[in-house]
Amino acid sequence: MKFGSLAISERDMTIEEFWKIVEKVHRASKGDMDAKCELLRKELRKLRAKEVNSFAERFTDCDATAYTWELWAAAFIIGAGCWCSDDRFSDFRATLISMGRETFERIVVSPAAVVDTDLDADNAFNEGYQYVPGDVYEDITGKDMPIYSKPYPKKPSGKKWTEKTVAELYPALRRKYGL
Repeated sequence: MKFGSLAISERDMTIEEFWKIVEKVHRASKGDMDAKCELLRKELRKLRAKEVNSFAERFTDCDATAYTWELWAAAFIIGAGCWCSDDRFSDFRATLISMGRETFERIVVSPAAVVDTDLDADNAFNEGYQYVPGDVYEDITGKDMPIYSKPYPKKPSGKKWTEKTVAELYPALRRKYGL
């Protein structure tokens, strides 16, 4: 799995620039998602509309990378087997992205690594971070964010699991989160 090797034009935000903003916001927020959303909004308002759009595209690239059955299993376990819809899993991926590059890449490569974080059912499924770029773009331009031309996966990659077998995938997560 490769990270940071996205083919983008010289006018687009690089993946390194994207992560620099995400990590600056994460550090300043001290992990509080409401603070993250407000700080991200402030950072993105410093940019031109095209750069905000490019930030959103890098976010979507990361989100698509994390759209795996294995990561969905980890999210399901963290939620103690409670409902984990597409929307809830989207919130989980946004939360992971908001935690910075090192954490995001480590967990996408090995979802069991979630056990080493402070994520739990109360803070792992925060909604809102993923909407900030679109809100800022609309504030700046008065228009909706352009549709990203790169196709998003129709279904998660990896091996599908069932509710009966999911706990077997990550025993350490099962013990920590009580599934």
